[in-house]
Amino acid sequence: MSTTIKCPNCRHEFAMEEAVSEQYKKDLREQMISFTRKKEEEFQLRTTTLSKQLLEQEEAFQKKLSEEKKILQQSIEENLRKSIHGDFENRLALLQQSNEDHQEKLRQARQKELEFLQKEQQLRTREEELEISVQRRLQEERTQIREEVRKTEEQKIQSREQEFQFQVQELKKQLEDQKKLAEEQKRIAEEMKRKAEQGSMQLQGEVQELALEQLLQTAFPFDRVEPVGKGVRGADCILAVRNSLGQDCGKIIYESKRTKNFEADWVDKLKHDMRQQGAQVAILVTRVMPRDMEIFGERNGIWICDFSEVRALTEVLRAGILNVFQANRTQSNKGDKMQLLYDYLTSAEFSEQWKAIREGFSSMKMSIQRERDMMEKLWKTREKQLEKILLNAAHIKGSMEGISGQEDFNMNLIDESDEILGIE
Repeated sequence: MSTTIKCPNCRHEFAMEEAVSEQYKKDLREQMISFTRKKEEEFQLRTTTLSKQLLEQEEAFQKKLSEEKKILQQSIEENLRKSIHGDFENRLALLQQSNEDHQEKLRQARQKELEFLQKEQQLRTREEELEISVQRRLQEERTQIREEVRKTEEQKIQSREQEFQFQVQELKKQLEDQKKLAEEQKRIAEEMKRKAEQGSMQLQGEVQELALEQLLQTAFPFDRVEPVGKGVRGADCILAVRNSLGQDCGKIIYESKRTKNFEADWVDKLKHDMRQQGAQVAILVTRVMPRDMEIFGERNGIWICDFSEVRALTEVLRAGILNVFQANRTQSNKGDKMQLLYDYLTSAEFSEQWKAIREGFSSMKMSIQRERDMMEKLWKTREKQLEKILLNAAHIKGSMEGISGQEDFNMNLIDESDEILGIE
């Protein structure tokens, strides 16, 4: 409860706390004004003192700066004077050296220009000689092409004549075979009919093989023609290439086909035969060319041509074998094992052997992958079937337990021993 005081003048009553509070506030206000005034006077005094100190320091700094500037300017003028003198001497020496270098470079440039003009004249002379030689070579090539075209036409005519001769020989051979078969017993009559129907193709092939052997013997009398007998695995004919000294330089094997359709398996078989025989080149002589080949060409390391082209192709390939043999013979006297190893690694034998290894590996890898895919597909199918069987067995067990009200039916398809072994 607050204490009230009555004013003796106006008789107004007010609380004692209000009177004390107003007096206290008044005292505090006067103290604050006095403190603020005192602090402002101290600040003004300090500001004046600092301004005087700054002016004195600035005057001292300007005086010291002017003295150091004079000293520095004198030092710079002295150093600059020395530097200019030294630079002038250095530049004079450099100019003299540069003048000498320019004179030397000018002399070298004139010498190079003279050499360049001489080389340019030589090049022009060589270009003129080369142009003359090219024109001469073109004329020779035109003559050679005309000769080759004429020979090609002659070979085509000869091939037609040979085809006619083949047919005549086929008829003769058929007559002889029919006469021999007619004299045999009745038991062989059916065999004779089968040979008459199916043996014509073999007969045509035999006639072309004989004609091919005769052609090779006639065209290359110094080489050795090795026919392969019937029933023997391998090519139909082998040409052992010899040089003028009678040395064996390489082999060319031939496979003769005279059927109505071309089969891609012939190329792989002949390639395998070439590796076994150790031949450098293999030629497939066929009456029907592949669909994408109109004239002779090379496919997968095997040369394919018809009978009219075999002689020209053999001459080209034979020349290549002779050149390779001569080059190898020139290098054979070095006796260096590294050279021998390099020759072996760059030879056709190594290339074909490595191709055979790579083809076998690829075939085996593809076969394993196919077997793996088939087995995984089979396992997945059986796994789905097994899951379906187990699900149906569980449905049957639940139905039987629901109908009978018993839970002692043993409908498990998997024994406990199988579960222990991990069989699901």
